[in-house]
Amino acid sequence: MRNIAGAAGVGDNVSTPDQIAANSPTSNQPTTTAGGGTGGSGGSPKSGGKPVRSESTAGILFGIGAYGLWGLLPLYFFILMPASALEIVANRIVWSLIFCALLITITRAWRVFGAAVKDRTVFGPLAVAAVLIAINWLTYTFGVTTGHAVETSLGYFINPLVSVLLGVFVLKEKLRPLQWAAVGIGFVAVGVLTFSYGQLPWIALILAFSFGLYGFVKKRVGPKVDALTSLSVETVVLAPFAAITMVVLGATGVATLTTQGAGHLWLLVASGIITAVPLLFFGASARRLPMTTIGLLQYFAPVLQFIVALTVFNETMTTARWIGFCVVWLALVLLTVDMLRTTRKNSVLKKQARREAASTA
Repeated sequence: MRNIAGAAGVGDNVSTPDQIAANSPTSNQPTTTAGGGTGGSGGSPKSGGKPVRSESTAGILFGIGAYGLWGLLPLYFFILMPASALEIVANRIVWSLIFCALLITITRAWRVFGAAVKDRTVFGPLAVAAVLIAINWLTYTFGVTTGHAVETSLGYFINPLVSVLLGVFVLKEKLRPLQWAAVGIGFVAVGVLTFSYGQLPWIALILAFSFGLYGFVKKRVGPKVDALTSLSVETVVLAPFAAITMVVLGATGVATLTTQGAGHLWLLVASGIITAVPLLFFGASARRLPMTTIGLLQYFAPVLQFIVALTVFNETMTTARWIGFCVVWLALVLLTVDMLRTTRKNSVLKKQARREAASTA
């Protein structure tokens, strides 16, 4: 869902969904997912002399647009059937590359793109990110097209918990008490859902961990590359494999690109735009809003996915699954409360520091 760019400024340094993890409210710093898949500015800049209020309003609207489109993505995959998950993802990658190439041409950013490809410190991490987001997209699409849309939404609900774990085990961060409580409750939720499903909710776990790792990798390389270039490099890495997949599917008579009518063909072609537009919206939002607001908006996508799964796809929710989801939501409430308390505390400390600096000046 990935789940990637900067709308009002494709050159802005933001993450992708296709980096939601990068904006997880579980950390004091920004962390790009969805089906899939990171971080932008941590404040509300006054760009171009515009009032802060209008900038914030625009940021919220862009954020709602991004997460809303990601949340409704299952409906798009549904109308692409009988295309398989593999075919959908392959088309998504190839047409995204073409769309990115058009954007790079329009913005005259080929020199920036070339520099990113030549820089090993940029290209290497982005190649890793490409593999992670491909896993995320394929798992997400498979889940939606095989009657597991509820479980895919679960993956993005538990993604903030995965971001916390990455902070502990990879970045050696110390958790606050509420964060520890949320992680513990998250493990309980996985246990309840395992009992409900009769197995580990592997679709949700793969989505959460692939997107969490994707966000982590993107965060490390984020300051060195803008969002459009980042997405373009990732699609360049994946495009050869996607093109080969499309050829093989066509040669074996499995592909639906040219066998289901013109409408189906153009819907698959449009997957490139469907992939990039919410990422551009996300970028425009991230550069206008503080990470606290982005962290709250990110829940909009899995909530919509969950509603679509229940009301449109008519997926079954047993009592045990409702309990498991409620436990997950409790963990997210704790993380959100911790985030808001920490943000408020930091804001107070900054104001005090400014007053002290002014008084001693």
